[in-house]
Parts: sequence; structure tokens; C-alpha cells
Amino acid sequence: MHLLKLAVRAVIDGFRHFLADDGWAIASHIALSSLMALFPFLIVVTALAGFFFGSKQLADEAARILLEAWPQEVAAPIALDISGVLTAARGDVLTFGVLFALYFASSGVESLRIGLNRAYNMKELRPWWLLRMESIVYVLLGAVAILAFSFLVVLAPFIWAKLLQFVPRLAPFSGIITLARYGVAAVVLVLALIIVHSWLPAGRRSLTDIAPGIVATLLLWLGAGAAFGRYLAEYAFAYVTMYAGLASAMIALIFLYVCASIFVYGAEMNAVIAKQRVEPTT
Repeated sequence: MHLLKLAVRAVIDGFRHFLADDGWAIASHIALSSLMALFPFLIVVTALAGFFFGSKQLADEAARILLEAWPQEVAAPIALDISGVLTAARGDVLTFGVLFALYFASSGVESLRIGLNRAYNMKELRPWWLLRMESIVYVLLGAVAILAFSFLVVLAPFIWAKLLQFVPRLAPFSGIITLARYGVAAVVLVLALIIVHSWLPAGRRSLTDIAPGIVATLLLWLGAGAAFGRYLAEYAFAYVTMYAGLASAMIALIFLYVCASIFVYGAEMNAVIAKQRVEPTT
């Protein structure tokens, strides 16, 4: 009963802190920055895939993995735009164009840092240029990681086909490849949240410190994604009527705004729970 009271208190106090820290405004900044960073990030991924692997198939798979966690109703409208980016970007443009893409993609990381520092009540003392370089490193590591996961997903069907030649009885379990795709997307999402909460803002936090907010974020993302997808399935025409050619961008922006609000709220919950742990000893 005591734990339940503490959990309810953390949920309520987390929302109060979210409002006090201008969570809606921070979420708006994160959403816009993330949307602006999405396409530059895909350009970087495509360039790296072409430069190191000589194949765009990995970049296509990376984009699919990134959108795997999005509701289909949200991902579908921007799928063509993403396809256009991946088709136009070439591996031989690993020059100034990709350098600019790196910079703009890192702005999305910086927006997350601002939101987390605000939530965790941390003051950033490091110089801005060092933070920007760190964000660029995160973008590069993220691109390499997503390509590595993509390589495994692309390679999996070939391995499975060879395995079926030796063990035909495994044929009924071919759906495991589809499950693997969702599994990879889930692993990428969880690892990204752990890394972002642990190392992106000022100070350091243990896995125990950030686990409650991450779990809350994932659960709320699942619920919000299902609800938003259901809403779009019924009322997508309203966006097309209101925003015309900008409908796909607005759908993605609103979805990212909802996700960013939940992300910031998860950090606020962690801050509240950390405070609760200290209070009994003071």
C-alpha cells in the first residue's frame, strides 16, 4: 500500500513538475527539432551506408527500423518523403553536404539535452562547442548502430533460408523474421532511452535512477501511439482538408510533440522519485 501511494505521488508530482518546468514548451522545441533532424540523420545514414558498405539497402532498412515504432497511420504519410531522401542522397556526397546534415541532426540531440537538464534540475557548465561536438558524436554512433542492426535484419532472411535447407521442419516458424524486426526496433528504442537519460544531460545517473521514467515513457508511448493511430484512421481527412500538402508534416509533428511531452514527463518522474528517496533521510 505504501509503494502504491509513493507511485501515485510520483505520477502526480511528476506532472506538476512538468508544468512548472514549461514541459509543453520544451516538448514543442524537441518535436520541431526532431522533425528537422530526421531527414539530415537519414542523409548521414545513407552516406555512411554507401561509403562503407556500398549499398543503399541498409539505409532503406534503417529507415524502416526507425519507423517501426511509429503507428502505421503516422509513418505512412512521410514514407514517400523519406524514400525520396534515401534515393537522392548518395554515398559519394560524404563532403560538405553531409557535414551540414550532421550539424542539423545534432540539433535534435541538443533539444533532448535541454529538456533533460531542465527536468533533472541540472545546470550545464560545459562549453557549447564541446556539447555540439558530443551531439555530433552521438549522431554518428546512432547512425553506425542503426546500420549494424539493419545489417543483421537484412542478413537474417538469408541465414534463415540456408537454415531451412538443413532443417525443413522449421518452415512453420518463418514468422520469427517478422518478430525479429519488431524486436530490433524495441531494442534500439530502449538502448537509446538508456543512453540519453544516462549520459546526455549534465551529471550522471544510474540505471536504477532512470528506470522508472523509461518504463513510464515506453508504456505511455505505446498507449499514445495506439490512440493516435486510431484517431488518424478515423479522422485523417481532417488534416488533409486543413493542411493540404503539409498534412504529412503536420501529422508527424503532432505525433512527435506527443512523444516529446511523454519523454520530458518521464524525466520529471525520475527527478521526483530521486527526491522521494532522499526525503526520508533528511
